[in-house]
Amino acid sequence: MSQKIKKVVLAYSGGLDTSIILRWLQDTYGCEVVTFTADLGQGEEVEPARKKAEMMGAKEIFIEDLREEFVRDYVFPMFRANTVYEGVYLLGTSIARPLIAKKQIENAIKTGADAVAHGATGKGNDQVRFELGYYALKPDIKVIAPWREWDLTSRTKLLEYAEKHQIPIAKDKRGEAPYSTDANLLHISYEGKVLENPWEAPHEDMFIRSVSPENAPDKATFIEIEFERGDAVAINSVKMSPATLLTELNRLGGENGIGRLDLVENRYVGMKSRGIYETPGGTILLAAHRAMESLTLDRGAGHLKDELMPRYAELIYNGYWWSPEREMLQALIDKSQENVSGTVRLKLYKGSVAVDGRKSPKSLYSEKHVTFEDDAGAYDQKDAAGFIKLNALRLRLLNRIK
Repeated sequence: MSQKIKKVVLAYSGGLDTSIILRWLQDTYGCEVVTFTADLGQGEEVEPARKKAEMMGAKEIFIEDLREEFVRDYVFPMFRANTVYEGVYLLGTSIARPLIAKKQIENAIKTGADAVAHGATGKGNDQVRFELGYYALKPDIKVIAPWREWDLTSRTKLLEYAEKHQIPIAKDKRGEAPYSTDANLLHISYEGKVLENPWEAPHEDMFIRSVSPENAPDKATFIEIEFERGDAVAINSVKMSPATLLTELNRLGGENGIGRLDLVENRYVGMKSRGIYETPGGTILLAAHRAMESLTLDRGAGHLKDELMPRYAELIYNGYWWSPEREMLQALIDKSQENVSGTVRLKLYKGSVAVDGRKSPKSLYSEKHVTFEDDAGAYDQKDAAGFIKLNALRLRLLNRIK
């Protein structure tokens, strides 16, 4: 401990790690701890976190329902870019961190706190994501990262500390300490225990949001998703708010075994890690959005977006949501979505999402130009000869040198 802290706002889930941190902050810094719990649609009640925080001596407790803001202002803008990290990861954990950081800073200002704290370990990405957010939004804030300070360096030591201080320890279905998980309306992640060995398959009883593809219905489910300016606004002609829509897509995807991912990824801090993810609604949404863009987005604009997407995904993964370069890319992405409106029909079946149809009043698809039947003069095929010769000119000149 190298700094004097008067009051700290802790990102508090009510789980084991953050409950231990709450007690540790009180004992180590002798400071007042304000807890902030975000309801991001993690699928469980957040009110028990209030009772637990009260039991552990927190005087100021903030719990906020952020589901609509999370999907509207973070998930949807990200999906406009068809964002995936390393080709497959839909960034469910990464995209939640800037919102939590923002709310912690707002509560720090509101309560007069001079510090914020988080429960991310010194080995992971989340410490970077949280702290880049803190400093971007309040440069003079003090940050406490217990995992980088304390001597509770293993799961065993954490459990011993919890037992010593009578902090309740949750159990999984096998009667053991649970996997390390992160959940919100976009996804659930699982790490630790047998998953630390990338050769070991996850246990089926671990999954929460989806049935296995083998146990999904034998009959396909067909749905229609309507888009306006790049954002999904309705399912099967029923208008929905962003959070309600994603919740429904999670239900539909989970019932059909969609959205499971087993990934070994490259962390920003340098190591590889293995995680299991469930993202049923996001998997459906990505397929639908790409299908809508295929009909409505100009080739040059679409290809530029695809080129920039890995950079945009990396910025989010690494914690640079509040950076000027992410905001610049977002402006470009949002501009590209002006005509991405229409309806996509999808077939959900045993873990797969297939596009079954798409239509749009802003469609750039011209059946008159692509037909194999008489095009009534819409396209002169002789024009292709000059086009090809001009594009072949440099190749022909190069061949002369050879």
